[in-house]
Amino acid sequence: MIVLGIESSCDETAAAIVTDDGTVLSDVVATQIALHAPYGGVVPEMAARAHLENLVPVVEQALASSGIDMAELGGVAVTQGPGLVGALLVGAQAGKALAMARGLPIVGVSHLVGHLLAVYLKRQGQPAKVPAYPFIALLVSGGHTALYEVRSAFDIEQLGQTRDDAAGEAFDKVAKLLGLGYPGGPRVDRLAAEGDARRFPLPRPMAGRQQLEFSFSGLKTAVAMRVRELDLQADPQRIADICASFQKNVVEVLVKKSLQACEQRAVPRLVLTGGVAANRGLRQHAETAGRACGVEVYVPPIESCTDNAAMIAYAGAQRLARGENDGLGLAVFSRAAILGAKPDSPALHRYKSSRLPRA
Repeated sequence: MIVLGIESSCDETAAAIVTDDGTVLSDVVATQIALHAPYGGVVPEMAARAHLENLVPVVEQALASSGIDMAELGGVAVTQGPGLVGALLVGAQAGKALAMARGLPIVGVSHLVGHLLAVYLKRQGQPAKVPAYPFIALLVSGGHTALYEVRSAFDIEQLGQTRDDAAGEAFDKVAKLLGLGYPGGPRVDRLAAEGDARRFPLPRPMAGRQQLEFSFSGLKTAVAMRVRELDLQADPQRIADICASFQKNVVEVLVKKSLQACEQRAVPRLVLTGGVAANRGLRQHAETAGRACGVEVYVPPIESCTDNAAMIAYAGAQRLARGENDGLGLAVFSRAAILGAKPDSPALHRYKSSRLPRA
């Protein structure tokens, strides 16, 4: 089966053509970084308007570069949530219009599930190293930081999450404190490689606890206090050193909790996914620490970690292969229900209504 995927949850307009075995025939992303950079973050209304302008050209380019005719499509998959509602509506309505016009089934996909299954994408020229089920996944991005046990595409349990800021959000806020601009994560990563992490010690939040939860607001506050104490302009190296210390502490906590989850669940496979999984420090430390304790670490290519439509198409193809079809009644949602909610949990009712996989 060949599936068209559409992703518009935040500030990337993306379309992809993917087969149900994960082969990526095309993957097109139109970024809005330059649009939002002057504001230091994503402006929801501007993001939605940009999706309106970009979506049709992006879908046309995805079809053209895949070599697939629209008549060969077996279905459409769209990001259903979580995300910015205005942005999600643009992608969902476009997908429904296309499905109606072509008589195709359409399914909604959780943005989170898309990330969790992105490790199975097969991109041209890249080695296919994929994990067997089950695996532990660290999903870490600008909006989400959580650990999951993924037993199949339809059996996913959340093990723990951040209590406050997502790791990617903390990166962007620290970058703003240091005057590095937007998006901040890649700039902090680059400067961290040039800095001395020992010069400015910072806290490692919740590192000593056994719970599989995270907290980054205190670390962000500690950086803010350092910035107020120091004259960064007098010694630019201080900025690199603060970046190195901040990144080191975030990375060590993320990896330590992830490996704890592997030990607690007796699952020797760890997948990194989400935009922050593109961070070089995180990728390197996870692979090194994983080898030391006998856990095989899977790190998808960077284009599979950041927001993309190929992951949405692949996750949607799994639902379509089971004969599922949300039809024109498909609705978007801004917040995610808890993956793996218990049968008596109110979260499960939200889960059912949005047709996300559950334990």
